[in-house]
Amino acid sequence: MDSIPAAPPNATIHPLVVRICHWINVVAISIMVLSGWRIYDASPLFPFRFPPDLTLGGWLAGALQWHFAAMWLLVANGLAYVLYGVFSGHYRRSFFPLTWGAILHEFANLLHGRISHRLGVYNPLQKSAYLVVILLGIALVLSGLSIWKPVQLQELAALMGGYEGARRVHFFAMAGVVGFVVVHVVMVMLVPRTLVPMFTGHAPREGGK
Repeated sequence: MDSIPAAPPNATIHPLVVRICHWINVVAISIMVLSGWRIYDASPLFPFRFPPDLTLGGWLAGALQWHFAAMWLLVANGLAYVLYGVFSGHYRRSFFPLTWGAILHEFANLLHGRISHRLGVYNPLQKSAYLVVILLGIALVLSGLSIWKPVQLQELAALMGGYEGARRVHFFAMAGVVGFVVVHVVMVMLVPRTLVPMFTGHAPREGGK
C-alpha cells in the first residue's frame, strides 16, 4: 500500500460534527439493515431469505417498528450531515476536485496493490465511494417512502417502476450500502490507525500502523 506522509500528531482529522454523524449513522444503518432483512423475509423479492438470527424485530410488525424508528434517525442525521457538508465547505474540501482520470489511475494502483493513503485526505476511490454512498442513502429514503406510501406518493413510485420497482431499488440500494460498509470495515482493519481519529478527531501519534 502506497503511503502519503501522515498528518502531524494531534492535527484535526475529523470535526466533531462529522464524528457524531458517523456514529449515529453506524447505529441507524445497522438497525435499518437488520430490520429490513426481517421485512424482506416476510415477502421475498428473490428465491432466498436471510437467516432469522441475522434479523431484527422478531416478526414483521416488530421489524417495521424498528425500521421506521431508525429511518427517522437516519433522515435527520443525514440531513444534518449534508447541510453541514455543504455550508461548512466540508464536501468541497474533502471530495473535490474529482475526475474520471484520477479515479482510473487510483483503480490501476489498487490492482497493483498500491493505494495512496493519508489520514484526513481521501484518495479518488475513497472520494467516489463516499459520494456514491450518499446517493445510495438518498435512493434508500425515496424508495422507502414510495414503498410506505405508494398511493400518496404514486408519482415518486412511478419513477421507480411502481411499488415493485421501488422495492427493487430499495433492495439494491441497501445491498450497495452494505457492500460499502464491508469494504470500509476491511480497510479500517488493514489500516487500524484510521479508526482513532473517528473517536478523538485528531491524528494519532506515530507508532500505529
